[in-house]
Amino acid sequence: MVVSKKTAMAFKSYQNQAQVLVKTYLLADAFMPYTSVLGGIFATKMVYDLTQLISTFYFRTYAGLTKIQRIEWNNRGMSSIHAIFIATMSLYFVFWSDLYSDQYTDGPVTFRSSPLSTFALGVSVGYFLSDLGMIFWLYPALGGLEYVVHHTLSAIAVAYAMFTGEGQLYTFMVLISELTTPEINLRWYLDTAGLKKSNAYLINGVVIFFAWMVARILLFVYMFYHVYLHYHQVIQMHPIGFLLVFTVPSVLGAMNLMWFGKIIKGLMKTLAKRQ
Repeated sequence: MVVSKKTAMAFKSYQNQAQVLVKTYLLADAFMPYTSVLGGIFATKMVYDLTQLISTFYFRTYAGLTKIQRIEWNNRGMSSIHAIFIATMSLYFVFWSDLYSDQYTDGPVTFRSSPLSTFALGVSVGYFLSDLGMIFWLYPALGGLEYVVHHTLSAIAVAYAMFTGEGQLYTFMVLISELTTPEINLRWYLDTAGLKKSNAYLINGVVIFFAWMVARILLFVYMFYHVYLHYHQVIQMHPIGFLLVFTVPSVLGAMNLMWFGKIIKGLMKTLAKRQ
């Protein structure tokens, strides 16, 4: 009984020390960006390994893939999970949270942030760094120059918003475009599994068309309109942040239009074959 009581007291002491450590360092505002980025890298690796483990046991197609195809299969799994996470957080902050609401009078909208918004952006930075590292390591197997440009610009813009707290609203608006990533990955999975002629492939293509038009075309137009309405606040940002607000969405928007043209051609080609 004495030993058990001492053990319980020692365990309680370690628990209290751990709580102090987490509150003082890991979850402190000053350390939140670094903690979230490391957490994002760790989560990305964990999802990659889980995708590999689950696919090995539950997908017969996986066993017949080449080494590079398996890597891309796992990579798309982790990109889908990240897309679901960051798109959900972005939708919440842009459309449901009061943090960036015009009715919230606590300073310009371009300078508002919270521990949760910083954490979400940090996790995204961790993902972009991990995925960019894989792209460089296996270049060009996981994507060509357009993927390098997309991930580099995204990582820079998201990291800037995370560390400075500037322009987080517009960063989340752009990150909503990740809604299309799971559908794009599903298209690749169906194609790799030999289901290109299936109804699922056709339905997914239609979903991609509408999701892309809303999340990567119309939403970008809305973002620039919001910048126009709040230009007197945007102009107060640091020159680097001001430049990123206009440059990154413009380049990504142009790339989205280019990819949208390919999506339309691919969908028309698929429909023509069905007819």
